[in-house]
Amino acid sequence: MALQYGGKHVKAWHTNMPVGTPPSINRPISYLKHLVTPYTVAEKAALQKSQWFERHGRGYHHEQATQPQTLGYSLADSPVGLLGWIYEKLYVWSDKYPWTDDEVLTWISIYWFSRAGPTASLRIYYETYQSGDVEYLLQQRPSVPMGVSIFPGEPIVSPFSWYTSNGNIVFSNTSHNKGGHFAAWETPDALVKDLHKMFGKGGPAFSVVPGKAGYA
Repeated sequence: MALQYGGKHVKAWHTNMPVGTPPSINRPISYLKHLVTPYTVAEKAALQKSQWFERHGRGYHHEQATQPQTLGYSLADSPVGLLGWIYEKLYVWSDKYPWTDDEVLTWISIYWFSRAGPTASLRIYYETYQSGDVEYLLQQRPSVPMGVSIFPGEPIVSPFSWYTSNGNIVFSNTSHNKGGHFAAWETPDALVKDLHKMFGKGGPAFSVVPGKAGYA
């Protein structure tokens, strides 16, 4: 959205799952800085974790990006199968969050009882890759202000310098001590505080819409 509608309809954006790629020669200053700046201990640990996930946790991605319909029939046919498929992600991608039975069943019910069914959540992977836009999108850099919140339980975390190549970062918080992929559910207050700091009075994205400060 920031790429396609940035500047006109999207004035700024924030994410807790930024996609990072190493700086390229196309941005020489960032590229040279990347070459001469060593990774921190935390960044090295994050890279190791990300590499583990690429080897052992990305099976779902390849299946959904290539044969989503076959998987979709199975998930729509079996509540237990859908429970196993979704709960695995809730458990592995969160930061030791103590999921209750009611919370898990709420998440599963959204997939099971929706009109589109479980398959809709799978096909977006296939359709994205079939469009041929993935590599192009990864190489683009939206110009509108970007905010980044990094949570330690996120399965894939890149060195911060990788994120600066992919966006106009005006706000970042890499100091969260808990939270994972589902930060909005696991640690909602922490995520909301980041949004307040970015878009609230005195924040770098405050009043990004001219004449609309967001306050009465």
